[in-house]
Amino acid sequence: MRLYIIVTFDLTAQSMAGRMDKRYDRQLRLWGDHGQAALERARVCLINATTTGSEILKNVVLPGIGGFTIIDSAKVTMADIGTNFFLSVKYLGTSRAKCCAQFLQKLNNVKVEYIEEGIEEILNSNPTFLCQFTIVIANALPEVTLSRISKILWSSSIPLLVSRAYGLLGYVRIALPHHQIIESHPDNRHEDLRLDCPFPGLVKYMESIDLSKMDNAEHSNIPYLVVLYKYLQQWQSSHNEMMPQNYHEKNALRECIRSGMCCNEAGVPLDEENFEEAIQNVNRVVLKYRIPSFVQDILENSCCFSASTESSKFWLLVRALKEFVANEGQGRLPLRGSIPDMTSNSKMYVDLCRVYQSKAEEDMEAVRSHLSQILVGEGRPLNYISEDDIRLFCRNCEFLRDIKYRSIAEELEMPDNITLISHLENSESDLVYYVLLRAAEKFFEMYHFYPGDSTDGIEADVIKLRSISATLLQKWQMPTCQINDDYITEFCRYGASEVHSVAAFVAGVAAQEVIKIITQQFVPLNNTWIYNATSQTTLTVTL
Repeated sequence: MRLYIIVTFDLTAQSMAGRMDKRYDRQLRLWGDHGQAALERARVCLINATTTGSEILKNVVLPGIGGFTIIDSAKVTMADIGTNFFLSVKYLGTSRAKCCAQFLQKLNNVKVEYIEEGIEEILNSNPTFLCQFTIVIANALPEVTLSRISKILWSSSIPLLVSRAYGLLGYVRIALPHHQIIESHPDNRHEDLRLDCPFPGLVKYMESIDLSKMDNAEHSNIPYLVVLYKYLQQWQSSHNEMMPQNYHEKNALRECIRSGMCCNEAGVPLDEENFEEAIQNVNRVVLKYRIPSFVQDILENSCCFSASTESSKFWLLVRALKEFVANEGQGRLPLRGSIPDMTSNSKMYVDLCRVYQSKAEEDMEAVRSHLSQILVGEGRPLNYISEDDIRLFCRNCEFLRDIKYRSIAEELEMPDNITLISHLENSESDLVYYVLLRAAEKFFEMYHFYPGDSTDGIEADVIKLRSISATLLQKWQMPTCQINDDYITEFCRYGASEVHSVAAFVAGVAAQEVIKIITQQFVPLNNTWIYNATSQTTLTVTL
């Protein structure tokens, strides 16, 4: 068995709580202490410490990943010194892995390792070596090597992120069979207020309030949610219990609310901010409840039906959720339990909060009961999934995501040509650079250097790259598509060089995706991202 040297920098441990509270205060507001804990546990592997790779690691070391390993047999060259801010002339000819590891370690207290050996040699001696990592980041790899790595990681469900800065072009690709997300943090989330199907606790609270018996001061301090409920009930009683469906009907509801505002002695409506809030929120709040389609797809996924001892915690929770929806939920998801801020006196607002929180707690307990039965039936301990995890799941179940990716091996054989054709119909689409990237890798495989690096001049490489591009398009059943010679010439001028500003931008995007995958929060891209630094445009496609 091959033995390779691993140099480790041992660090003095600090308490996670101290690190989180002081050093990571701002990012804790983004992904919480559980997200930070996931980062602390993560082990990242970087293959090839190129400028892009080093920048990616910098961007995940600073937020506090647990540790990383650099695999790179290259020595520092003048090209590295010209683009990588971690390197200088005095490191010329030394190990690139060692230099980058030492400088990155200074940025934060993380466990650092480096291996001065090529990835092919490592895989030949230990094919499962990469399977120990949380995520693998691969930079500037030939297609043959990339295909081999991707197959190993895909079979073990280890995420792979491929990145590259190629001249004024950036490229990021994510590959893993499935990625489940509980906290997707949607930008356009609506509060789950259930005015169309009020639960018993809400009905009891609303019926305890009589608007007609309130003086003007009390009237102007009612939460707008109460106002909307009361006037929606009036609307439904005169419309066969139906909800307002269109603009005309919702506008009529607004006028009905406006007519309920208190007036002064002259009959002029008073300026009641709570009623104005009710009018403004008709479109946001007066909605028919529906389980989002992407959540319904998850509930109907075969992984939910066949949950077993091999199931992840996510699918066990989804199975319990499905039981809840079919029983206590009566076709609805557990209530989140939060309400928006609104004009109100403190007592009424707190009382209303408690009504929703109480129902959310009741729903969470029902989900936990179903989960307990599932865990007992499968011989797992009841504490296999913590109460905090159950609570987090129920609070976010309306935003669950299950992303299915296409493997790199499939893409290398045949990318999605429907997507390619639809984009390449536009001669200025940035997806032309994807074709040229693939062609450049074929070029390297044939000639052992990248287009633009030959001694014969750029013109000779342009002819070769044009021919390879045409052959690829023919293979992908796209014979009518053509690549403009201007793009091919520009690509050859790049010579596979890295421009630091481009590498830094690509690395920022790639590191963001790495953090999304590790924390299982926010929605990562699926699956290919192209950056055109010339036009400052980006394109995300599934290939």
